[in-house]
Amino acid sequence: MTYCLGIITKDGFVAASDSRTNAGYDQVNVCRKMHLFEIPGERVFVAMTSGSLSCSQSVVTLLRKDFELGKGLAAVETMYDAARCVGDQVRRVSKLDRKALERDGFKVNVNVILAGQIQGHAHDLYMVYPQGNPLRASAESPFLQIGECKYGRPILDRGVRYDRTSLEDAARYALISIDSTLRSNATVGPPIDLLVYGKDELHLNRRRRFPDRDPDLAAIHVQWEHALRQAVQALPPVDFSPEASR
Repeated sequence: MTYCLGIITKDGFVAASDSRTNAGYDQVNVCRKMHLFEIPGERVFVAMTSGSLSCSQSVVTLLRKDFELGKGLAAVETMYDAARCVGDQVRRVSKLDRKALERDGFKVNVNVILAGQIQGHAHDLYMVYPQGNPLRASAESPFLQIGECKYGRPILDRGVRYDRTSLEDAARYALISIDSTLRSNATVGPPIDLLVYGKDELHLNRRRRFPDRDPDLAAIHVQWEHALRQAVQALPPVDFSPEASR
C-alpha cells in the first residue's frame, strides 16, 4: 500500500511519502515514491506516486526521459501545464498497458501528487487522477493525499491552515500524519521521505529520508502519543446527570 501527502501554505510546500510496496509476483517490498525534477534557479517539481508499481515506474520513466531532453516538465510554462503533462503520461501508460493488465485481472490505477514552482509563477500543488485529469489544492483545502489516506487525515483537517501554518509546522503535521498511518496500517511503512520547499527558492535542498527505527521519528511518535494522552486527561469529565441529559 502507499501513503503520500502534499501540504501547501503561503510560504511554500511540504511533501512526504512512505516506501512500502507489494508488487505482487515481483515481491518488491521497498520502493521510493518521491521523485524530483529540478533545474536550479528555473523550475522544481516533486512527484509522488501511488497505485500499480509497474505503471507508476513507467510514468516516472517517461517524465524523466522527456525532462532530460528538455521537453515535458522541463519546458512547460505553468504548474497547470505541468499537471497536464503528468496526466498525458498517465494516459499514455494506460493506453499502452491497460488491455494486457485487465485481461489478467489487474487495474491501471496510477495517482500522482505534483508540487512545484516555475520561475515567475507561484508555487502550487496538484493531484493527477488515473484518468489523467488534475485537481488543484486551494487555500480552503491546502493538502492532498493519495493511497491510505483515512488515518492521517484528521490531524491535517484540524491543524493545517494555508495562511497561518508555517513550513516548520507543516513538516511536523506531515510527520504526525505519516506516523498515525504507520500506527494503524501495517501496509504503510518506512523509509519515510520528507521534503520542505520555501517559495521562490527554486532549489530542492531541504529533504530527508527517515529509515526504520530512526531516533528522530521515534521521538516524534513517543512525544505525540504522550501529548494526546495528556490532552484527553485535561478535557472536562462527561456529565451524566439528569440535568445535563435534559
